[in-house]
Amino acid sequence: MKEIEILVEVYDSIETLKKKFKKFDYKGLKRTIDEYYYDPKRDELKPNKNNGLDHCLRLRTKNDEYSITYKDDIFDNGKWLYSNEYETKVDDIGMIREIFNKLGLIKFIEIDNSKETYTYKDYEIVIESVKDLGVFMEVEYCTNDSVDVKKVKEEIQNFINNLNINVSDELTMGKPEMFMRKHNISIK
Repeated sequence: MKEIEILVEVYDSIETLKKKFKKFDYKGLKRTIDEYYYDPKRDELKPNKNNGLDHCLRLRTKNDEYSITYKDDIFDNGKWLYSNEYETKVDDIGMIREIFNKLGLIKFIEIDNSKETYTYKDYEIVIESVKDLGVFMEVEYCTNDSVDVKKVKEEIQNFINNLNINVSDELTMGKPEMFMRKHNISIK
């Protein structure tokens, strides 16, 4: 699945966002813990020289549901454009952790956040309160179809601009990279 999104840091209060989002369909609040793993023997599954994750392997706990995800990022002239995401549910996350351990994979970061999800037309809008990182908003469009990614991103940015909320410019990295940089985590 092609995941096209824009991530921004939010400077307004969460209460302000919730007031503006009343017109959207509220899907609920979920606590999500994402564990990121790397393979010390494969450079592809390690952060790159800039602590970016061009490819990543993630275990996710969302309330009482578990999934495993492999993501590969697509760039345009060095700027992140979108991710291909391969995800499936798992029944026993403890067993997956043990398998990763037996394969020599190493957990290097954990992202703990609360996500409030809304939908509007083809967009999923998520307010994320990330422990030890900040408050973010992600607007996402997912498709299996062939689309003009740059055009879709432009439409998402226009949608964000029309919300009239105080946010950063599009962040050119994901929360794992921001977390690694903020907490000086690097993998050799």
